[in-house]
Amino acid sequence: MKAELTRRRLLEADTQELNLKDQVVSINRVTKVVKGGKNLSFAALVVVGDPEKHIVGFAKGKAKEVPSAIRKAIEKAKKNLVKVHTLEHTIPHQVVGRFGAGQVLLKPAREGKGTIAGGAVRAVMEAAGIQNVLTKSIGTKNPHNVVKATFAALLQLRDEREMAALRGLDLSA
Repeated sequence: MKAELTRRRLLEADTQELNLKDQVVSINRVTKVVKGGKNLSFAALVVVGDPEKHIVGFAKGKAKEVPSAIRKAIEKAKKNLVKVHTLEHTIPHQVVGRFGAGQVLLKPAREGKGTIAGGAVRAVMEAAGIQNVLTKSIGTKNPHNVVKATFAALLQLRDEREMAALRGLDLSA
């Protein structure tokens, strides 16, 4: 997944032209026990995307306060953007993404069906601008693993030109 993610990453210069919207998926309070007591910090998982251009990214940020953790996550996510292959309103084909103990099933849906998803998967689908899709999260409910499994699924999506090239077919015929 990592090699494919770097292959499909967007240039940082393109982020200024995008209309990015961010959504906080989870905020976690983290404590580290040290000699003098407990150090408290916050970890935020954020999804950032441009729904019109089907561009989406995610990242985690940690800081002593919640707003700075969210700000850090947003800045990291802007450097982690990928383009998602879609049809007009849905995804081109069914796909399963896996990460850790989590699996996410994405199925195309007809126009007007809406986004049938919950929690972390819904945040990614809305940020990517996919309006009609059926999803099922299988296994873990950990938002970090669910988001990563959703991205693994989205990176598996192919458009018809790319599939024809992989199979050695000509689309003009």
